[in-house]
Amino acid sequence: MDIIRVGTQAASAGSAAYFTGRVRVDPLFSPPEPARVAMAHVTFEPGARTAWHTHPFGQTLIVTAGCGWAQREGGPIEEIYPGDVVWFAPDEKHWHGASPTTAMSHIAVQEKLNGSPVTWMEQVTDEQYQR
Repeated sequence: MDIIRVGTQAASAGSAAYFTGRVRVDPLFSPPEPARVAMAHVTFEPGARTAWHTHPFGQTLIVTAGCGWAQREGGPIEEIYPGDVVWFAPDEKHWHGASPTTAMSHIAVQEKLNGSPVTWMEQVTDEQYQR
């Protein structure tokens, strides 16, 4: 059994290669192989968002605070709120982040394939980030 104590893992700023705006990533859990799960608590300042991306085994988001937006390729932008659980299917191209006026936090849960839980793609443009 391992217990990861709160405050013992360093938070990091979301990389500009994968995010637009100010994003804080707090790692929660990423056990060694053969486990595949990875979890993080991610906080997006107003207007901040991910780039388009996919996950080999899908991704679950559990919204913990604020108001966010999420979109799968070809679908509408959906508002998400605390308590909402969002599921993206394996290899479904999508993005998520805060609304333009309100910060948003979520817990992200995904599994790794060959050591990686995500494939990053192009940034979401300002034109795409409109409702």
